[in-house]
Amino acid sequence: MTDTRSKALSVPPARLRSRHWLVLISFFILVVIPPAITGWYMWTRAADRYISTVGFSVRTEEMGSAIEMLGGIAQLSGSSSSDTEILYKFIQSQELVARAEETLDIRAIWAKGNPEKDPVFAYHAPGTIEDLVTYWRRMVKVYNHDTGLLELQVEAFTPEDAHAIAELIYSESSDMINRLTSIARDDATRYARDELEKAVERLKAARETMTRFRNRTQIVDPSASVQSQMGLLSSLQLQQAETLIDLDIMQQTANLGDPRITQLQRRVDVIEDRIAQERKKLGIGTGDAAATGAFADLVGEFERLSVDQKFAEQTYTASMGAYDSAVAEAGRKSRYLAAHIRPTLAQASESPHRVTILMVTALFAFLIWAILVLAGYALRDRR
Repeated sequence: MTDTRSKALSVPPARLRSRHWLVLISFFILVVIPPAITGWYMWTRAADRYISTVGFSVRTEEMGSAIEMLGGIAQLSGSSSSDTEILYKFIQSQELVARAEETLDIRAIWAKGNPEKDPVFAYHAPGTIEDLVTYWRRMVKVYNHDTGLLELQVEAFTPEDAHAIAELIYSESSDMINRLTSIARDDATRYARDELEKAVERLKAARETMTRFRNRTQIVDPSASVQSQMGLLSSLQLQQAETLIDLDIMQQTANLGDPRITQLQRRVDVIEDRIAQERKKLGIGTGDAAATGAFADLVGEFERLSVDQKFAEQTYTASMGAYDSAVAEAGRKSRYLAAHIRPTLAQASESPHRVTILMVTALFAFLIWAILVLAGYALRDRR
């Protein structure tokens, strides 16, 4: 017992060594100083930022036919994932940033944070468009919910600027959705419209060809001309028969040298010659048969042109119906942007989150210091 007590009394008292001082100094440098600098910067130099919130979604409206409308009003459906993704990418695109810069001069708006005093959060004007896009994605936060709703939080150094940027984003997004709807309608009706234009040109060509034929031949309706010519032939044949009868009677009752017989014979010859000419060929218009061609050929040409014109008219009617159906089908579906949260006007600053940033900085500083101290003691124990 006496030896044990003597040994316990002989242990030298604990005192701070160099490694202990090193741990304390590192704690002060890594844990105390960074949060102190962060707090000083956040409360003395970081500019207040105001947030304008806006939420919207892409809605699709499907209009039914007249019969379907008797059973209820137009059906409304939610936005598709593709529309939401397109809108999400558009809000973060360089195209929208360039339009915002052209309309609102967002470089000047975001430079109000005074980059000389607040170089961390304020925008350093002028910068390139790529720099502006990077800063845009810091100040315009887009949240894409699984329900198809988009929510934006736009930050600026004055409430009015944040509200103006949010309004511009909503307006440009609505215009973009309208353009997509217009493009979709054009795509849906392009083929039908092309077919209709071809049918119109075919019908014009067929009618012009028929008009030139009528001007050239002076025939409006060959069927009427056929009836007229058949009547003329029948009349000539009747006159021929009557003249032959008169000639036979005259030959039986008069002398051979009677001039009346010669006159009747001449009349018969003239009628027969006229009948032969009418049967072989008919002079149309000017009466020049060689120029106008045989009447049968003209009738055949007219029938061919009539068939072409009727086919062109039927094709035009069918194309017009198909185009009307395509336009009606495309008009049944329309997309538009519906805002469930209009752009808000902030009354108090919500950013930067000074306390949160300070606590996070202190936490990470302590964790880094603790890891370094544990690593140092572990290396010391391995020696």
